[in-house]
Amino acid sequence: MPFYHKLGEIPPKRHTQFRQADGSLYREQLMSTKGFSDIYSLTYHINPPTQVTRVEKIRDIVLEAEESGPLQHRHFFSKRAELAGDPIDSRQVLLFNSDVTLAISKPTEEMNYYYRNADCDEVLFVHEGEGVLETIFGNLPYHKGDYLVIPIGTTYRVVMNTPSRFFVIESASMIKTPSRYRNEHGQLEEHSPFCERDIRPPSELITHDEKGEFEVRVKSRNMLTSFIFDFHPLDVVGWDGYLFPYAFNIDDFEPITGRLHQPPPVHQTFQADGFVICSFVPRLYDYHPLAIPAPYFHSNIESDEVLYYVDGNFMSRKGIEEGSITLHPMGIPHGPHPGTIEKSIGAKDTQELAVMVDTFKPLFIAKVAHAVEDVNYMYSWLPPKA
Repeated sequence: MPFYHKLGEIPPKRHTQFRQADGSLYREQLMSTKGFSDIYSLTYHINPPTQVTRVEKIRDIVLEAEESGPLQHRHFFSKRAELAGDPIDSRQVLLFNSDVTLAISKPTEEMNYYYRNADCDEVLFVHEGEGVLETIFGNLPYHKGDYLVIPIGTTYRVVMNTPSRFFVIESASMIKTPSRYRNEHGQLEEHSPFCERDIRPPSELITHDEKGEFEVRVKSRNMLTSFIFDFHPLDVVGWDGYLFPYAFNIDDFEPITGRLHQPPPVHQTFQADGFVICSFVPRLYDYHPLAIPAPYFHSNIESDEVLYYVDGNFMSRKGIEEGSITLHPMGIPHGPHPGTIEKSIGAKDTQELAVMVDTFKPLFIAKVAHAVEDVNYMYSWLPPKA
């Protein structure tokens, strides 16, 4: 994050002696990105984070793509997928490329371990549910509509207070706020649709000084590895820096509107290398006297467009349900369904709520996605038969 934050107790000077009550040293750990050349935080531990009692491989992580077929628009009813397991094991990847994976998750079990993604930054969009993201940087309460942005290498556990459902985005590069909304110092500017006040960093640091057997599962190099510690992994007494998880709620995104239809970039919320994340939120429609609120037909010449439908009535689409995921691939035009353009004229506002991911490389469709696919979606633009 482009602002400084700290929690707990830290020494007045970095890389200096910081002692516990018994005179022993706290263990300082640097968590840095791009080696030593990008944002970082310093965490102070009761125990050496390298002190592992057992390590073993759990499994390989293999994503199976469908066999290539004709280029066409796709629609998946993700809410109908049969999911089981904890917040990590219940993840089912539907779309992916070398920059990003897009998955759904509806956990049926609690996590009895901690997790660390050593390959990717993560964004967990909370479609429903409440709980707490327990992390090495402290607790981060979550609720419906939250984007939980988790930097690469963060040790965490999802604790659900109510049944939860997530849209999961894994990024091979850092998740950032849009560069055009930041000044040269990293601060979000006045024309940004949200600002630092809307961003919630960890609010409470609970230091665990416990002995026993604790597991941290690490995803790295296309496999999952189990690390067993004889102390609790969340033994941090304090930290400071610019690298930490945070929450931003989609309801705090202030839409940019105009006299004429605004293109998708005005909805951008995050950026990464190879894709962007946008938020479609309830907003007033265009106010030119001859405005057509429905989007115009357009061709994604150099990007694949994915929409995750959260709630409300998405005025340009028919046959969509809560949790639907559509893919409009590069190379062929798409736009409003028949009748929706005329229907939108004169409308004053929309209550649609959706998350969009636009990628700049083609996406692969996972084989498992076929189980929830609307196979007739490509032909949904045909006019109704008389």
